[in-house]
Amino acid sequence: MTYYDKQHVSGEFEEVVEETTDALSDEGFGILSDIDVSEAFAKKLDIEEYPEYRILGACNPPLAKEGLDAETDLGVLLPCNVVVYETDDGVVVSMVDPETMLSVVDNPELDDIAEDVRARFDRVLDSLSAS
Repeated sequence: MTYYDKQHVSGEFEEVVEETTDALSDEGFGILSDIDVSEAFAKKLDIEEYPEYRILGACNPPLAKEGLDAETDLGVLLPCNVVVYETDDGVVVSMVDPETMLSVVDNPELDDIAEDVRARFDRVLDSLSAS
């Protein structure tokens, strides 16, 4: 069992970030946070040569509300993280597997939400230009 799904994507890093953000928006997700890990490492650790690495905190408000109504402490697992990073072979988009993530909660009311988010994330990955 893996805790993520990923896709190798063709294109330049910033273009892939934009394409991913647009695809998430098409599925009802907004970006609540955008963490530039490379920039943070440069500022905090004086590491100048770290590959591009961004963590996008994606949230679908209706699904988040439904989840929080069923499990108040679910917020510790939100938002869903989507990562875009560079490798020697190109750019990768990686998304948390919501079914695996929510399996730790042990609340059957979340099963349908997890399946819905999983289907949306699968469509996002499928929409990206594979390399």
